[in-house]
Amino acid sequence: MGQPKSNNNQNSLKNVAIIMDGNGRWAKNNKLKITKGHEKGVGVVKDIVEECVTQNINTLTIYAFSSENWSRPKSEIDGIKTLIIKAISDQVPELIDQRVKLNFFGDIENFGSKIINKIDKAHKDTFLSNPSLELNVALGYGGRNDIINTSKILVKKVQDREIKIKDINEDIFSQHSLVPIDNIDLVIRTGGDRRLSNFLLFQIAYAEIMFIEKLWPDFTKEDFISAILTKVITTYTIRKLIIFIGAFKYDTRIFPNGSF
Repeated sequence: MGQPKSNNNQNSLKNVAIIMDGNGRWAKNNKLKITKGHEKGVGVVKDIVEECVTQNINTLTIYAFSSENWSRPKSEIDGIKTLIIKAISDQVPELIDQRVKLNFFGDIENFGSKIINKIDKAHKDTFLSNPSLELNVALGYGGRNDIINTSKILVKKVQDREIKIKDINEDIFSQHSLVPIDNIDLVIRTGGDRRLSNFLLFQIAYAEIMFIEKLWPDFTKEDFISAILTKVITTYTIRKLIIFIGAFKYDTRIFPNGSF
C-alpha cells in the first residue's frame, strides 16, 4: 500500500482523513435538492485539498461514499454518480497543476463502467512518484468488509503456501488492504455525529478524532486549519510534558534515586 512521502513539517501531522457528513441536511436546511448539497460539498473538498498542499500534508483520505450508502434512494445515488463523473472531469486538471496524486479505493466495480473508466484515466493522469499530496477517495468502502476481505486474502496465501502464518503482521495486513495509506494521524468528522461510521477501522488505531458540529458544505479552510492546529498543539503539549516530567524524574537534586 502507499506510504507517506517524506515531510519536513515539524508538526509531524502527515495523514488526515475526513468523514464529510451533512450534505443532505445542509440541502434540506436551505430548501434545496439533496444533489445540491453534494455539489456544494465537492467545492469544499477542492478548498481543503488546496489547504492540504499549503500545509504540507502528505495524504488526505475522504469518505465519499460508504458501502452503507447503497441503501439511499436511487435518485440520490444516481445524482452522486453523475456528480462523481463531473467532479473528476472538472478537478483532475487542477490536481495535475497542484501535483496531487488521485487514488480511489473501495468496491468500485458497482459504480458501472463509465465511472470505472473515468477513475482509471484519473489514476493515470495524476500519477506521480513524489506528489505534493495524495488524495485518497473512498467509494463503496466499508472498514469491516475491508478487514474481512483482507483476512480472506491472507488465509488463501497461507493455504497456497505463499506466506507463513508467523509472517503475518500489521505491515503485511496493510499491504493487502484496499486502503492506500497505512496509518492516519487525524480524523475529522463534520455534521455533529460522534461516530466513525465504519471508516478506516484498522488505519485509525492511533489517530486523534475530532468531531465538528458544522455540516460539511459549511466547513471552511479556516475550520480545517483550526483542526490541524489543535492536533499539533495537543501533540506538542504532550511531548513537552513528557520532557518536563522526564527532567524531574532524572534530576537527582529533586529525586535522589532518579525516579518517583
